[in-house]
This record gives sequence, C-alpha cells and structure tokens, in this order.
Amino acid sequence: MPPTGTAVAGADARMPRWLPRAVVLVLALVACFQLGSWAFHQLIGLLVNILIAFFLALAIEPAVSRMAAHGMRRGLATFLVTLAVFVGTAGFLALLGSMLAGQIVEMVEGFPGYLDRVINSINSTFHTELSRLDIQASLLRSDWLRKYVQNSASGVLDVSATVLGGLFKLLTIGLFSFYFAADGPRLRRALCSVLPPAKQAEVLRAWEIAVDKTGGYLYSRGLMALISGIAHYVLLAVLGVPYAPALAVWVGLVSQFIPTIGTYLAGALPILIAFTVDPWYALYVLGFVVVYQQFENYVLQPKLTSKTVDIHPAVAFGSVIAGTALLGAVGALIAIPAVATLQAFLGAYVKRYALTDDAASSTSRPRRRVRLPRRR
Repeated sequence: MPPTGTAVAGADARMPRWLPRAVVLVLALVACFQLGSWAFHQLIGLLVNILIAFFLALAIEPAVSRMAAHGMRRGLATFLVTLAVFVGTAGFLALLGSMLAGQIVEMVEGFPGYLDRVINSINSTFHTELSRLDIQASLLRSDWLRKYVQNSASGVLDVSATVLGGLFKLLTIGLFSFYFAADGPRLRRALCSVLPPAKQAEVLRAWEIAVDKTGGYLYSRGLMALISGIAHYVLLAVLGVPYAPALAVWVGLVSQFIPTIGTYLAGALPILIAFTVDPWYALYVLGFVVVYQQFENYVLQPKLTSKTVDIHPAVAFGSVIAGTALLGAVGALIAIPAVATLQAFLGAYVKRYALTDDAASSTSRPRRRVRLPRRR
C-alpha cells in the first residue's frame, strides 16, 4: 500500500478538468475575433456605402412621406425623388464639365501666347536669348517627358478601374438609399418588433429626430446655396465673367456642402476665371467672396439654422475634423447632421435644471477684483 503523502502528490499533479475546456474556449474566442476583424476590414467599404445611403434616405424621406400622404405609392414617390436628385446632380456635373472643358481648351490655345510673353519678359530682364521653339524642342527630347508618357499610358487601365469602381459605388449607394427610403416604415416595424415596448418608443423617437435634423440640415444648406448662387451670379454677370451661371451654381453648392474648406474651393474657380478676363475683376470677386462670407456667417446662417440645425460653430468644426479623421470626405459630409441628431436626442433625454442666483449672476456679470490687504 503506497504512502498517503505519495497519493496526495499524485492527485495534485493531475491536470484540472476545466483547463482543456478553458484553453479551447480561449482559442475559439481568439479565432472568432481574428475572423471578425478580417471580415470587418474586408467589408468596411460596403459599410461606409450603407452609412451614406442611410443618411441620403433620411434626407429624402420627408419629401417621400409628403408625396405618400397625398395618395402616391411610396415606391413611386421614392423613385421620383431619387430621379430628381440624380437629374439635378448630373445636370450640374455636365454644366460644370462643359465649363471646365471650354476653359481648358481656351487656355491650351492661348498657351503659346502666354509662353511668348513670359520668354520676352525673361529676355528683357536678364538679357538672355531664349526662344520658344528651342524650349519646345528640348522638352520633346527630354527623358522625363518620355517617362511621363510611358507612365500615363500604363496608368490608363488604373484610371478605367477607378472610374468603374466609382460607378459601382454610386450604384450601390443609390440602391440602398432607395430601399431605405421606400421601405422606411417596414424597416422600422421590423426593428421595433424585436424590442420591448419601452425601447420601441425610444427607437421611433430617435428615428424621427434623425429624419428631422438631416432633412433640416439639407434644407437650410440648400436655401443658403440658392441665395449664395444668386448673389454671385449677379456679380459675375455685371462683370461680364464667362460661364456665370455655372460658376454661381459651383459657388453655391461647394461652399455649403463641403465643410470648412468649401468656401475657399468655391471662390478659387471664379477668381481664376475672372483673372483671365481682367486682373482687377479677380480682385473684385475676391472682395465680394470675403464680404459675403461674413454676411452669411453672422446674419444669414443664424436665422436659417436656428430652427433646423442649431450647432455651435466650434462643435460643428470639431465634428467635421473628427468625421474626416474617421471616414475621410464621407465623414466630413455626414458629421454635422450626425452630431445634430445626437445633440437633439441627448437634449430630449438629459434633464436640465434652472440656474441658481449665484450661478446666473456669475455668468452675466463680470467678476470684480478683490484686493487683499498687504502684510505689514
């Protein structure tokens, strides 16, 4: 019979029964995490497209709901609204493309004259004897031009693939936004059917707030784009700048729907085209852009956005920066309506209290300096 101490040591040396199961469970969790991470990175493009489509559906849902309330089928109403948005966007891009194409052709045709003036100025200033023909011949014989042509020829396939990828992305966003808007009530019912009654009311309220804020944001931005476009069209038409209607549409849309840097991008193109007519015209356009921007920031925008999307400018700027860091240009576009929705949702559930007399007085009156007695 073995000693008692040997039996106890053998029992302690045995592996616990739960250890193999714990190891298998940990390995399974790690494998599931790796698989989920891989799937998320593979589907990040599709998820971003669905997010864009969701906000587009929220934007067009008020118009669809109004048309459906007058007896029109929701699918037909969604199709008509989507078609109107598509036609308007395509018309704007076609008008802008024709304008840019005309300007590029005009610049290419006038490039020899510009080059001659530059060469004459250099010759008269530095007493050189440069010739445009010699410069063109040296450029044609240069190695970097030959390499650039070869790289451009090999990059045609990459450009074609990028264009096809962009068209497929637009088609995906359009289809998802159409389904989200057309089946909005059914989607809400399906989502609420798996939630308890108390949570159903909260989800419906959050959905209504999102629709209201997103639609209000686009409404206010669209109205400001219309006013901005009309104002800049009047100026460009008075100055005789070519392509005044297209430039006005460009300034209105780009300045309102591209946050933070949209104003500078919008004003650069009309200033450049006005410079080709007369350098003083470019200065006039620059001054008008600056003055109108101040009028819009301090007079027009507070009145239009007070009832739709009332966000502090610092919060709006920070949300745009955060959205850009997370999702790039897409995040910058949807940052403001997303933050407005979150702000309205928190405002509906966060309880506010009246200020005490001390707090109210400290926020309204400047503090007085208290002089301490000097020590002797």
